[in-house]
Amino acid sequence: MNGTINKVILIGHLGDNVKMHYFEGGNSIGRFPLATNDSYVNKQTGERVINTEWHNIVVRNKLAEIFERYAKKGDKVYLEGRLRTRKWTGDDGRDRYTTEIHVTEFTFLTPKPKEQQNVNSPVAEPSNQPEQSVGTPDNTAQNIDTPEVDVPEDDLPF
Repeated sequence: MNGTINKVILIGHLGDNVKMHYFEGGNSIGRFPLATNDSYVNKQTGERVINTEWHNIVVRNKLAEIFERYAKKGDKVYLEGRLRTRKWTGDDGRDRYTTEIHVTEFTFLTPKPKEQQNVNSPVAEPSNQPEQSVGTPDNTAQNIDTPEVDVPEDDLPF
């Protein structure tokens, strides 16, 4: 071990669907915003204050394809990854910097609706359903049959 660590753990909601980019050689990259919330009660007014922080998320290759297929705007996910800062030049010629979270592992936390569950599945209730976790591209999830879930805009926590 070299004495340093770069690890990020987030639980949040997708702010948009995954935007995919494909490259020669079969590689792909997916990008999407993730919202995390922090809340507290203002002691002076007694009012609950919710702060939303937006994170730039990057998934690559097989993880990107799985995310594109099963994760939709509003879905809740658990992510693990690394911080990476990217430098780029803006239209005005000035250097710009973007900090991104490059995902290495994730778990879908939005439950499968009861009416869309597989009839042959041994799991009868969504609450008993095992979490669907995906690690590095060599790891495969045990159950990746997560359906698309449409969450009404009014129910989103951000």
